[in-house]
Amino acid sequence: MRIALGADHAGFALKEHLKRFLAERGVEVLDLGTDSEASTDYPDWAALVASAVARGDAERGLLVCGTGVGMAMAANRHRGVRAVPANDLFTVGLARAHNDANVLALGARILAPAHAEAVLARFLETPFEGGRHERRVAKLDGVDS
Repeated sequence: MRIALGADHAGFALKEHLKRFLAERGVEVLDLGTDSEASTDYPDWAALVASAVARGDAERGLLVCGTGVGMAMAANRHRGVRAVPANDLFTVGLARAHNDANVLALGARILAPAHAEAVLARFLETPFEGGRHERRVAKLDGVDS
């Protein structure tokens, strides 16, 4: 699996931590930035990651900002992207299983690194259930089925 990563200044340190976590597990990482804690605009990084996922350059995306909310809002403006701001195992599990979420947005000001690892692991390991959920997910991009 290949995962595209992006973060703003608030999420930079956690992104770097999670990049190492992913590499240790053999996940291919496409780091799209940012590369420091210098102030930057989260929509720019969300757009890079969302575009990479939408084009198929990565199967999944990971975004990190202060709360995860702004990143998810920005990423969801891209067709084919289903970003979820999830800071707990229950939410991320259902977002994958029922909504086929393909981008995870985490809050660096909310999560300790160890908990962020657990949420990310659940995001990567949980399959989409399909079935009755496929019709609903298709409607997110305006596809009736």
